Amino acid sequence: MKLDGKIYIAGHRGLVGSAIKRKLEKDEYTNLVYRTSKEMDLTQRSQVDDFFSVEKPDYVFLAAAKVGGIAANRDYPADFIRDNLLIQTNIIDAAYQHDVKKLLFLGSTCIYPKLTPQPMKEDALLTGKLEPTNEAYAIAKIAGIKMCESYNRQYGTDFISIMPTNLYGPNDNFDLQSSHVLPALIRKFHEAKMNGATAVEVWGTGKPTREFLYSDDLADAAVFLMNTYSGEDFINVGVGKEISIEGLAEKVKAAVGYQGDIVFDPTKPDGAPRKLVDVTKLNNLGWQPSVSLSEGLRLAYKWFLAHEAENEPRADEWIKH
Repeated sequence: MKLDGKIYIAGHRGLVGSAIKRKLEKDEYTNLVYRTSKEMDLTQRSQVDDFFSVEKPDYVFLAAAKVGGIAANRDYPADFIRDNLLIQTNIIDAAYQHDVKKLLFLGSTCIYPKLTPQPMKEDALLTGKLEPTNEAYAIAKIAGIKMCESYNRQYGTDFISIMPTNLYGPNDNFDLQSSHVLPALIRKFHEAKMNGATAVEVWGTGKPTREFLYSDDLADAAVFLMNTYSGEDFINVGVGKEISIEGLAEKVKAAVGYQGDIVFDPTKPDGAPRKLVDVTKLNNLGWQPSVSLSEGLRLAYKWFLAHEAENEPRADEWIKH
């Protein structure tokens, strides 16, 4: 990407989009454009077309999405599949119609079948049934991957897709009704600490394992791939290491400084038993993460504390509470 090329960041106030914005600004890209959800509704094609007609971006980071944890995905599947299909279809097609040089689509590792052999390789896509609790979201993301592939084949576009593992960091969503496990744990342990609670309840058995990538590392990988990679095949982005939910809870407890007990509720859903991505392709291209989980948790909690008293939107701007 040229430093003065016009770059559109869709979802610039969310966890991923804000990290990409920080990375581009740090790297001295000087021509960034974005709109809030109040300024442009990405589910409305006419508004998206008007934006592309006026701004004519050279590059697009498609980081806008309706996202949430197990509870949100379970309770609002229609919202997740409808809104995400609309957002990504509108932007991907508009990028083609308005001659965008390159687009990066942000997916999710929930695209993989529930019982995929671990670590999950990119060629495992569509080889089995999805995890039921986030099937609607996963199907939308799979459609985005295939849309980018199809436009490349038919129209010769340069649209790439990356599949990040579980993310966390500044501008995360800490709402207990719609957040993912790590920010939810930060909020739970913080509130328990402030309220003097003797125990914190964590959903599930604590046995499933997950992989966690700090959002600034994801942004670094996204910009790296926009500058170095082209092709139909999507790329996993992760750290290549996993931790049990029980182990994660202990680390969050330590980061927050909570002194009470952790109680697991096995009547609540665990989700997929294991989620670890194979990052061989990305590593072979020359990229490695730089933020450890312990350091990332420290930074994430520091950010949470600095913004807790403010009523600024911290979640992805497309989330509906």
